[in-house]
Amino acid sequence: MHTCNGTRLWDSLMDMAKVGPTAKGGNCRLALSKEDREGRELFAGWCREAGMSIHVDAIGNLFARLPGRNDTLPPVVMGSHLDTQPKGGRFDGIYGVLAGLEVVRSLQDKGIQLERPLEVAVWTNEEGARFTPAMLGSAVFTGELPLEKALASCDADGISVAEALEQTGYAGDLPLGREFDAYFEAHIEQGPILEDAGLPVGLVTGGQAICWLDIEVRGQAAHAGTTPMPLRHDALFGVGEMITALEQLSRDFAPKGLVTVGQLQIARSSRNTIPGHVAFTLDLRHHEDAAIADMEANARALIDQVATKRGLEVQINRHWLSPATPFNPACIDAVRKAIEGLGYPYQPIVSGAGHDAIHLARHCPTTMVFIPCVGGLSHNEAEDALPNDVTMGCDVLLNAVLTRADRR
Repeated sequence: MHTCNGTRLWDSLMDMAKVGPTAKGGNCRLALSKEDREGRELFAGWCREAGMSIHVDAIGNLFARLPGRNDTLPPVVMGSHLDTQPKGGRFDGIYGVLAGLEVVRSLQDKGIQLERPLEVAVWTNEEGARFTPAMLGSAVFTGELPLEKALASCDADGISVAEALEQTGYAGDLPLGREFDAYFEAHIEQGPILEDAGLPVGLVTGGQAICWLDIEVRGQAAHAGTTPMPLRHDALFGVGEMITALEQLSRDFAPKGLVTVGQLQIARSSRNTIPGHVAFTLDLRHHEDAAIADMEANARALIDQVATKRGLEVQINRHWLSPATPFNPACIDAVRKAIEGLGYPYQPIVSGAGHDAIHLARHCPTTMVFIPCVGGLSHNEAEDALPNDVTMGCDVLLNAVLTRADRR
């Protein structure tokens, strides 16, 4: 079994963290911003020093390529993203990109050339913090999102993806949807499971199903001081009862079922007016497609019951449905053998968050490698990981990729 240079990897992570720093130790590199461009250029420079060539496709996805002995074979690809949340951390996405680079550097140190070419991908706008949808670059690459629609997406200032690509110089011509032999993505877990178990590595078997609903509840706006309680049609109190019922729904599908109300808006709100129109979002997650379908049906029924009882009108629209995504058994087995060969403790885990790997899994054999993050914290300036975990996760990636890419 081979090991990487953990000190070099950590130093690279800390150097990248100097690009777009925030006041509390995090990062702000919104997709296709000046800071994102600086981060990409820093990464590209490191890749060129490691003997790699740089290529960019029409949606700005960046690929650093190391030739194989048979360079006509489809590449084994590693990677993640360099863009962050407005007040994001130093490891979300960045770890997967720089771990991929460290795999290449370590192979170069050891004088190993693999049969197949290796590539490290930087996917555009994974976070979705500047442009929607999230995971935009990988969705376009895999054909799940039309290029024209993605290019037309605009940020809060009205700047389109197409304009931002031109401004940053990342409108490339590498073909979309190229054949990959496999895709491996290393990532912080972004949750507390591995840390709570005291484990340095997670063997990711797939991504859970996600269902997003948009709910609008309409009652009757009225004077807060003149309308008796029994005669009110208060949309907000109705939504409060709905949310309480939805929390119980999570218990009915425990431990794998997750329910989140992430946004709530009171239309034309006033201190002394009974709310007449409230909108909220519902995020449902579960490891199994059948269960997510049951959760959605039950959620709709609970909301309708409360609305009927309170004399409210309700409209429920499905915003997005992402089915459960099992990862490739051969890629999972390559990661498992690497972990066990290195003697690292681990556990299988399902990804709770969305990742570019979810899109790639519908394009080529795919899996992920998780490491813990301190306190399970992510999308936060205080996001952190331990140097030993960072190194061990990269060791696993190195050996799994070496096995996969040295096939004829």
